[in-house]
Amino acid sequence: MVRSSMTSMERVVAALSLKEPDRVPWFPLLTTTGARELGLPIREYFSKGSNVAEAQLRMRKKFGHDCLYAFMHASAEVEAWGGESVYYDDGPPNCGMPPLADPERIMSLQPPRVKDSPSLIKALDAIRLMKERAGDEVPILSVVISPFSLPAMQMGLESYLLLIHERQDLLARLMEVNEEFTVEWGRAQVDAGTTAVVYFDPLSSPTIIPRELYLKTGFQVARRTISRIGGPVAMHFASGRCIPILDDVVQTGVGVLCAGCEEDLGELKRLAKGRIALVGNLNGLEMRRWSPARVEEEVKRAIAVAGPGGGFILSDSHGEIPWQVSDEVIFAMGEAVRRWGEYPLDWRS
Repeated sequence: MVRSSMTSMERVVAALSLKEPDRVPWFPLLTTTGARELGLPIREYFSKGSNVAEAQLRMRKKFGHDCLYAFMHASAEVEAWGGESVYYDDGPPNCGMPPLADPERIMSLQPPRVKDSPSLIKALDAIRLMKERAGDEVPILSVVISPFSLPAMQMGLESYLLLIHERQDLLARLMEVNEEFTVEWGRAQVDAGTTAVVYFDPLSSPTIIPRELYLKTGFQVARRTISRIGGPVAMHFASGRCIPILDDVVQTGVGVLCAGCEEDLGELKRLAKGRIALVGNLNGLEMRRWSPARVEEEVKRAIAVAGPGGGFILSDSHGEIPWQVSDEVIFAMGEAVRRWGEYPLDWRS
């Protein structure tokens, strides 16, 4: 039977409903690549939401993928807290000095307002512009950093890990403040027109902390926060492992889980089947060195183990395709998805 062609939105909704669409949806999460597309330095590119919106729309027309990505860079959230972004010529901006150097300030800390944060307003502008021009044909993805992972940038990872283990009073207050900020930020993105919010929570991954600690910290924060954002939410551990906490992630209320490149994708699909949709898990760092033939091999592998039965979206494992990945490689991904990702996946038999 020949299936009718779906729009990107229809294709993604079917996959997230744990059904088989016409083909596997494909999310190359392109950020700094947009600067290259517009011929702008990265700092200038991220200076306006209109630049991001224009690049996302152009790149989707060019590569033929199934999403628009409103995420700019993680340090944009830290700017809202009084931090700064450090820019590079060939990669994403990073955080400067942590704005919360003195942990004792936490007790009097208040969350910044989204409407008073220029770095966040730019992202909202990008979402609104993409929504105006793309309508409901294609999903728009945006990002919040989880309240539990945000302190790694607010105060530095070493200081934060000490706080988790030694100052429960300060940790509780910091989570309270961060949760209020994240909820307001997530709701603002939903109001602007995003289709789904990606909840980045790398510190909750078993790659960073043991499950026992996660259940007392990041898990509780996620359950409180995700339910208040007011729209569909996807869980992302930014390349971190997730199989050991899969059952817990399902209980946070998300309908989508992004798999790290070190996971056994076939095993994860077996455990997740009928419970939660999966996104992943191409290795973005290795992708910098892939030939078109290697791209096809990796795409085919991922679809073979995670595509059957639906509930799968092909993407990278980290949430961002590196600047150094060439257009040739991105084109090859699209060609491989269209060749090997059409349902039914009869070539597997």
